[in-house]
Amino acid sequence: MIQDQDKIERTVLPADPSFRGIRCADIDLHIEDARQHALANTKDEFLLSLMQLLALPGNGHTRLIPNTAITVLPLRFVTIGTAVRLLDASPGFAGGIGGELISINGVPIGEIEVAAEKFLAGTRQRKRVIGPILFAWPSALRRLGVYSGGGTIEYQIRSETGQISELVPDMANMVPGTAFYPRNEHGKVGASWSPKSFLEVKDFGQHGLSLVLPSFFDPGETSLSKAVSKAAQLVKSRPGTRLLVDVRGNTGGNFLLTMPLIDAISEGAEGRRVGVLVDKFTFSAAIVFVAILKHRLGARLELVGEEMGDGLTFFAEGGTIDLPSSGAVVRYSSAFHDWAGGRTDETTPSEIAEVMVPVGALELDRDWIAHSDEAATLDRFYREVLDSLNT
Repeated sequence: MIQDQDKIERTVLPADPSFRGIRCADIDLHIEDARQHALANTKDEFLLSLMQLLALPGNGHTRLIPNTAITVLPLRFVTIGTAVRLLDASPGFAGGIGGELISINGVPIGEIEVAAEKFLAGTRQRKRVIGPILFAWPSALRRLGVYSGGGTIEYQIRSETGQISELVPDMANMVPGTAFYPRNEHGKVGASWSPKSFLEVKDFGQHGLSLVLPSFFDPGETSLSKAVSKAAQLVKSRPGTRLLVDVRGNTGGNFLLTMPLIDAISEGAEGRRVGVLVDKFTFSAAIVFVAILKHRLGARLELVGEEMGDGLTFFAEGGTIDLPSSGAVVRYSSAFHDWAGGRTDETTPSEIAEVMVPVGALELDRDWIAHSDEAATLDRFYREVLDSLNT
């Protein structure tokens, strides 16, 4: 694990510009803490120390991802709105699925979330996205002062009808972290969920069109480009049609590949109204996509949903490195983005600087949180939003 830490010190800390504003003393403190745990061969404590180190800049693109390196209790917690809910579990706890997590070992979940903040990188919303894995990770609960390291862990769950139940997992029944927590958290019930395509289109006739864009991450770049081209052609063929663009759960990718669709939407009739659905699982390139659309359309764009997972000023690009000894993954950054003020610096890639625009802020026009992804429920809501775009 010393080799893992050296890899971070050699590769991440000198190259990641998000650390420029962090005091050396603070960095050294967490480096030494991690080193002591590495020497003691306490892997989980080592990982938690690195999580604190990489969370120092408050930049969500710079963080340690422990999922592949740890084991957790077979409970999938996800933050829906502001409530932490149990979305999946081993068969013995199926009765608690859908319920709200109230406390762990008698400690209110709100207090645990506050204690966990120092281990989590990024905005308040990003912390709500990546934080719930800590609630199923006994070593993290021990570090948070919730679990002594012996005995059981008791979860208090409140059902939708208000009934309180206790879940007490067998501490010997641990599973790999990725079995319940994906590296890129999407908020869906099953951890293994992945989008079936890069584009889903529904024609609601006189109501308008909906375009679902679940991901901008396409290593081969051909499938996303084809989907964007198809969407752009459709939008151009209906220049005055109202549009609803759903980027909930879109964790990002390459926004530059989506520029033809942005052009097609913004070059439509001057009266075209556009709604965009977002949530806390909307990140990175998907936020940039929304920002550019907002800059071009102004008041003609209505933003619906909840606060997104990142702000408009952040560090991104960079890449990931594997830590072979511990099995964890580190995400690091290399480039400055400022879509609020339209600023760039020497780290901003030229192709991004060329399209950078000052958006100011992305304020929600309407709050909405989906509690169901059933097709009929979503179709009904899509129609409502499309119809409301006339008003």
